[in-house]
Amino acid sequence: MLKTITMNQAKDYVGQTVTIGAWVTNKRSSGKIAFLQLRDGKAYFQGIVVKADVNEETFELAKGLTQESSVFVTGVVQEDTRSKLGYELLVKDIELIGESHEYPITPKEHGTDFLMDHRHLWLRSTKQHAIMEIRNAIIYASYEFFDKNGFIKFDSPILSGNAAEDSTELFETDYFGEPAFLTQSGQLYLEAGAMAFGRVFDFGPVFRAEKSKTRRHLTEFWMMDAEYLYLTHDESLDLQEAYVKALIQGVLDRAPHALETLERDTELLKNYISEPFQRITYDEAIDLLQAHENDEDTDYEHLEHGDDFGSPHETWISNHFGVPTFVINYPTEIKAFYMKPVPGNESRVLCADLLAPEGYGEVIGGSERETDYDKLLDRIKSNGLNPDDYAFYLDLRKYGSVPHSGFGLGLERMVTFVAGTKHIREAIPFPRLLNRIYP
Repeated sequence: MLKTITMNQAKDYVGQTVTIGAWVTNKRSSGKIAFLQLRDGKAYFQGIVVKADVNEETFELAKGLTQESSVFVTGVVQEDTRSKLGYELLVKDIELIGESHEYPITPKEHGTDFLMDHRHLWLRSTKQHAIMEIRNAIIYASYEFFDKNGFIKFDSPILSGNAAEDSTELFETDYFGEPAFLTQSGQLYLEAGAMAFGRVFDFGPVFRAEKSKTRRHLTEFWMMDAEYLYLTHDESLDLQEAYVKALIQGVLDRAPHALETLERDTELLKNYISEPFQRITYDEAIDLLQAHENDEDTDYEHLEHGDDFGSPHETWISNHFGVPTFVINYPTEIKAFYMKPVPGNESRVLCADLLAPEGYGEVIGGSERETDYDKLLDRIKSNGLNPDDYAFYLDLRKYGSVPHSGFGLGLERMVTFVAGTKHIREAIPFPRLLNRIYP
């Protein structure tokens, strides 16, 4: 019986006859030979059908195969130094599984709306396939990093009765006659987990009802949240830096062909690993922006101390340093209620946003959490929130509160950054945008 394999196993079967289930992405043929471009979900490869080596029925089938028809191809694995994979298949037999009729995504150029309408098919293309490989590598590297650093997976609910961030950006739903919200972050629940297990992380979908059409925003995205005890602010930044570097290294190790397909500059990625990340305070960043706002190459609006950054400001800051850059100690008034103030300066909080270079913006947001019950209660009230909705969260400060910190990494922003793609919509299988909820 012939061995059925995937093409990424080819190196173990050189010279052997195998069967592979695949789809036809393209083909060309002459009178004596047909070249089939194939993919099997693991790799893209070439199948060569020589007329003299197969029966007439097989050769005619090869010549007539349509784009995205599914087939079983049986043949001999041979080395091919010209291909990225390094191997090809000398085809001896073809079995048609499912014929494809008038596949809508042809090799010609298509508009973004058309491709998004056919996202379920666009995912099969080489570029989109490569981006999903990078996404998978980042997820794998995340689990590996947290496991090595003593974290346990702690699942937070998707339905919640409160807001972790801006309450104006909530998706509300009916929960048996009571209002409930799709989660913006698992952080509040992770803090409870940290008090039980010391170090916890969560990975799941979160939802923001932001009416934004920028290339950095989705209404549904995946967040990797982590909470941990006793680290100083600087030690927390060290952990976040190590985490991001581990993710980049994970992609370099697990998805090098995907990076090559996307023509990503891997030397840049390696530099982000080898060089220390920059750290500056919010006020230093404002001073820097003001000092350069009249430069020829700048394109951002003037900011005063107390203003929040826009995308152009984040882009300029990270590009100025050329490496991922932590901006720390933002004004209290523009950050979330749960952040701990800087000792001796109540107007600033112990927080940090990590800005990725090359214009990719914030990929991590983190902070040390307020541990004092009365101060946290005051912050909840001053933000116009109902303390009753945060009773469990306040309880954590009543029963053995300890110093703790955490951060959240937006998976799609990290994928976009590492892959070097232009828009976040390509970093998730089925993006949810302001004007798109299908397919």
